[in-house]
Formats: sequence, C-alpha cells, structure tokens
Amino acid sequence: MPSPAGSPQVVAARQASPLVIATAFVVALSLRPALTAVGPVLPRIGVDLQLGEGMLGLLGTLPLLAFAFASPLVHLLSRRFGMERTVFVSLLVLAVGTAARPYTGLAGLWIGTVVVGAAIAVGNVLVPVILKRDYAANVSRATGVYTAFITGGAAIASLVAVPIANAAGWRLALAIWGGLAVLVALVWLPRTISPAPVPPAPTTDEAPPVSVWRQPMAWLVTFYMGLQSTSFYLLVNWLPTIEISTGVSERTAGVHIFLFQVFGLIGGLSIPWLMKHPTNQRPGTITASLPILIALLGLLLLPQLALLWVVLAGLGQGAALVAALSLISIRGRSHHETTQLSGMAQAVGYLLAAGGPVAAGLITEHTGGWDAALIVFAALAAIQLALGVAAGRDYR
Repeated sequence: MPSPAGSPQVVAARQASPLVIATAFVVALSLRPALTAVGPVLPRIGVDLQLGEGMLGLLGTLPLLAFAFASPLVHLLSRRFGMERTVFVSLLVLAVGTAARPYTGLAGLWIGTVVVGAAIAVGNVLVPVILKRDYAANVSRATGVYTAFITGGAAIASLVAVPIANAAGWRLALAIWGGLAVLVALVWLPRTISPAPVPPAPTTDEAPPVSVWRQPMAWLVTFYMGLQSTSFYLLVNWLPTIEISTGVSERTAGVHIFLFQVFGLIGGLSIPWLMKHPTNQRPGTITASLPILIALLGLLLLPQLALLWVVLAGLGQGAALVAALSLISIRGRSHHETTQLSGMAQAVGYLLAAGGPVAAGLITEHTGGWDAALIVFAALAAIQLALGVAAGRDYR
C-alpha cells in the first residue's frame, strides 16, 4: 500500500524547504553529460585510439551494462544508508570517474566508463523514487521537469563537445563534466545532513507483497523502458556518424544532436498532461512512441530531411522517457515496490538497450552502410509502440 500521509518519510519531505526538495532536479543535470558528450567526438576517439565501429559501439554500450548490473543493487544501498546519502556518494564517484577516464589510457577509458555508468545508475533508480515521495500529488509533472533537466544537461554536453574538442582535444571534452558532478554534489549536500528516514520493511503480520519480478505489468513497463532506451542510445551514440555518412558536416551533426536533446526537453515537458489519468496512460505512451518510429523510417527513406527526423526523434524520446518513468512511479504501489520496480526496469531495460550501439556498429561493419541497422531499430520502435499500448492500459 502507498505510504500514509503521516509516515516519517513523507513528514520529513514536507518539512524540508522547497529549495532543498528541488535539488532532486539539479541532480538530473549530471546524469547524462558524461554519456552524451561521447557521441559527437566518437570518430576522433576511434582515429586516436585506433578503434573500429564495433569497439566504439561497445564504448557506448558499457554505461548501459553498468546500469543493468548496478540498478538491482541500488535499493539495498538505499535501505542501508538512506537515499540521500547514497545519491551523494554516487555523485562523487561520478566526478572522479568522468575526470579520470580520458587520461588513463585505453584501459582507463574502459574502466572509467563502467564506473561512470554505475554511478549514474544510482541516480537513475533513486531520484524518481525521491520525486514520488516529495511530489506525491504531481508525480507525472515532477517527472517531466526531472527529465527536462536530464535532457538539458545532455543537450549542452552534446552541443559543446565538438567546440571543446577543437580547442583542447576530445579528452577535455569528456573530462570537463566531472566538475559539474562536483558542483551538483555540493548542492545536494544539505540533503545528507538530515535525510528523510528510511521506511521500515513490512512486518510479519502483513501479507507478503508479490515480487515485481513475478508481475506481468512490471515486465511490460520494463520492456517499454528498455526499448525507448535502446533507440535513445542508438541515436545519442550514432546519429552524428549516420548523418556524416550522408554528407552532413561534423559541426552540423553536432548541432543536430543538440537539437535532438532540446526537442527531447520539449517532449518531456509536454507529455505529462497525457499521463495524468490515475489508471490509463495509453494516450501518453502511444503519443510518445509513434514519433520515434516515424523518425527512424525517415532517416532510412529520406535522409535529406534529417533535421525533420531529428526534431521528431527528440520529441518522441523525451516524451517516452517521461512516460516510462511515470509508469514506474504510478504502477509502484508502495515506496519499496517503486524502488524495486525502478531497479528492475532499469536493470533489464538497460541490459536490453546495451545491445543497441554495439549491434548497430556491427551491422554497419558487415553491410557497409546504415540502412540495415535503421530497419532493425525501426522494427524495435514498432514493438515499443505495441508495448506502450499494453503497459498504458487501464490496469483495473
């Protein structure tokens, strides 16, 4: 059952100042730049370190694998140390990993990328749960603002990656975002001084809840999360390279990936009103998924209209992320179940998404072009649309 209005964690959240509560949105700024700064400079990394498309795809996949393996463990850490303190430590780890990975050789690049992914996984899992606790009356709207901050940070990193790389090299273009993680950790620090109490586990007198791993709806939400993540990380890692292969300049491709993120912000802020129904979220999940399918088919069939497809893909991706996170919050019936569903959806979902960048790179290596990869991912987008219909239905 949902936490009662007078439970310790809810009371503590209400007593905190609005500015302290709003720091959850600031954390979102640091959850994507270390990843989205890579795509625009991926060709330079390949040339400098002599990595082919398959290995570059693996570099884009490693954070997702880290998400997948770290996410199920996050609720254990939050139960032991509290959500606020767990997030704070993860921000410090993110700062160190981001700053060190470009300057520690090829092995450091791989290891640092895994560390970065594991640190981000903590925020991925816990911040939506914190938002559900702190903004219980407006979960979808708060989730939309949260994803807007995520997308804003990602967009800025994508936009400035090439200019920074031109001025100081690709290594600084990646490492500079460690400083942002430090600043965010300082903003988050007041939360760790008197965090909301960890709610107690169910007593033995209560009926044991059904594990989320045995709930069909949880699997629908998980696969919806996974497929929207698959197309997102395909585009974040490979969209500049796909466009460059059709004659678009490197700088223009960098601007397009920035616009992809900006329109993702718009999509994320626009979709919550379609997700606000207490039990039926189909209007939101369908509206979010359809533009992604259209955009991937557009890149395949009419690449000369790349800017249009970038806009559509951005709108769909931003909306789909909000839809997926809102489903997690809405379908979770209690604090603990929401945390576990968040961990499950992001573990299995990102494990599924992890194959995206690598598969795209390998398909392109073997076929000599991007057409086959775009066909495969358009088919996955169609499956996401079908899952949105099923996961968003009125579950009563």
